[in-house]
Amino acid sequence: MMPLLLNSRGRHPPPAFAAADNESVHLGLVSKALVPIFLNEHTMVLHGATTADGYGKLIAWDDPEDAFERLTTRKQFLPGEGLLVLEVQARIMKLLVDCCHQILHEISAADMIGDAYAIQPEPPLKTDNDASGFASLAVMAAEAPFRLPERLDLARLESLLEAKMLAVEDHAWALREDPAYFAHEFLEVRDHRQEMLKDTQGCVHPITNRLREHRLWTRITSTILIDSYMSLETFTELHRQAQQLRILQTKYAGEISPQNDLPEEYMTALLRFRYFLEKTAKSPLERLKTAVAASPPMHKFFARVPPTDVDSTKLQIVQKAGVKVTEPEGHLIWLLQTLWDDGCNLFLVGLPRVMDELERLMQSSPEADRLISELVLKILGDLSIMAQCCRQLELYQPWAQTFEMASANHVETFKAEHMQWGKPYAQIVDAIKEQNMISAGRLAEPSGGKFAYPSHKRRTRETVEALRKAEGNLDAVWAKIDENLRDKVPEIGQSAVYSFLSTRMLRRTAEWVEPATPTADIKIMDPNLDTLNRPLSNLFLGSSPDQRQALKAQPKVKTKTKGVPSAASAALAAPDVSETKNSDPQPTFHVDARTLKVFRTIFFNPDVTSTPGSVLWNDFLHAMVSTGFRAEKQYGSVWQFSPTSLGVERSIHFHEPHPKGKVPFEVARHHGRRLTRAYGWNGDMFVLKDK
Repeated sequence: MMPLLLNSRGRHPPPAFAAADNESVHLGLVSKALVPIFLNEHTMVLHGATTADGYGKLIAWDDPEDAFERLTTRKQFLPGEGLLVLEVQARIMKLLVDCCHQILHEISAADMIGDAYAIQPEPPLKTDNDASGFASLAVMAAEAPFRLPERLDLARLESLLEAKMLAVEDHAWALREDPAYFAHEFLEVRDHRQEMLKDTQGCVHPITNRLREHRLWTRITSTILIDSYMSLETFTELHRQAQQLRILQTKYAGEISPQNDLPEEYMTALLRFRYFLEKTAKSPLERLKTAVAASPPMHKFFARVPPTDVDSTKLQIVQKAGVKVTEPEGHLIWLLQTLWDDGCNLFLVGLPRVMDELERLMQSSPEADRLISELVLKILGDLSIMAQCCRQLELYQPWAQTFEMASANHVETFKAEHMQWGKPYAQIVDAIKEQNMISAGRLAEPSGGKFAYPSHKRRTRETVEALRKAEGNLDAVWAKIDENLRDKVPEIGQSAVYSFLSTRMLRRTAEWVEPATPTADIKIMDPNLDTLNRPLSNLFLGSSPDQRQALKAQPKVKTKTKGVPSAASAALAAPDVSETKNSDPQPTFHVDARTLKVFRTIFFNPDVTSTPGSVLWNDFLHAMVSTGFRAEKQYGSVWQFSPTSLGVERSIHFHEPHPKGKVPFEVARHHGRRLTRAYGWNGDMFVLKDK
């Protein structure tokens, strides 16, 4: 870290660090550990100072320099704040000067700052990589105080939100398309329901009784829907606003200067984005409150208060008395509680700082890391992306200091816009209340192997029938859910959910066709091609003629059947819009054996590979990087892969497996489907390169 600090502070003047140094003492100020002195009717100038005499200059409010306005709009500093910044900078500079004297002890102090030694070009410094060599947001956050403060990077923000939006779309898609994925999600949500906690007397919740458990299935199904649809609405809107911000930043590039106010249109868009971030973060915070205490690793710390009404969904959770809590465990629980309480502590400390400390604790303490389940880690991943957006806005100095005051003039407008945006989702929540979802819940419960999906087995009549049976059971679940939404959500057409579902097609296994003439000359084809296609949802069947015509105009593609092609099945095949929209020829990747093994697993073909297996996460990283991606670790389990040499711009998110570093086969297969949808990849594109 010291070379970073020496380089940044030695090559840039103090005004460049004023806002960052003021932000660095934020926690000390809100906790009252630091109490700045008070000097009335004066403003201290730090931003925009171009001379040593002008830096730290005090201006009285009655001077004709708009001193009072610059203070109230937070463009400059209170004298007490400014003195703290100057003290921070004085201590840092003394440390660095002393360090230089000790490193260069053979050179006198006078010669060191004289003409004998010319200023050297800036040296190359290490990138923001973690121990594995990949870029890491956690490392970037740790290094940030030692570097020149960043500037608002809206292109990066847009890329981050786009990748997350597409990951959420893939999740919603897989819930409808893949029976094994749906069953896994159902059981994971069940394991994180508070009804699964034993109460303070050691008894299970009455709803787990076989006579009542259908109500639990209903609640689980509703939770899956609410979480996936809310995430889709949230990240679609945040991505849209980030796109608009980038356009406005380009539009007003010539007018943006630290000495001037931001253009009104651009400033309002920034404030709106900030408001929506604050409001939409409440959803994952609420999910965290429910999931953490009920997660299996946390059962030893929490218990449920026996319910007074066995049918109520309102449960009271308390910490168990007399349970020994180690220091890392206690610190972790306090941080998580700070998040889910969403109270004064989080308001004062700020979401980015809490997420930074949580990430640091999980990386430094295996004991704390083991207490975080995979589902909780995914929720933290959503929060981390929102925290990164908040951090980017905080970096936009000197204007970021004015956001709080400026927002007061727009809060009612933003509130109305947020309510209008959330109206379709509010109707969805009402439509999937427990009393409306009993039938869907019974269909969704995965017992009896109803969603058993032997995709890893060689295609035979029996396996094809099993695949079709599982797909049919899943289609029945969603048909019931969609029927409910269509009847009870009049404004569904205005939602991101509707826009997403209306243009997508499901892949469904075609009926088994016996080869007319068995022959060894027939090429072994990817079993994923043995499919028919059908609409992802029936919600849009009542759309306008123009909308239906737009859907009909999408390009069509024939699907192929196994063995000898069947004209009947080809005629039945409908277009898979999203997977065939790019008809460009795909490249062939010549890869090493390690990479080939990864892609043969995620694009598993039982006729090529004998048995499926898990994928080591480090091998997956190696494979993605070797095929032209830059890997960057976000917070929690989220990794972003950005293309560097593929001729496309779309990034993609994957979750690192937790706590073990292996990707199970079913998850790896889901990764393969996502790569197919995003880039058109399939298993035939990867061949072993010559040695």
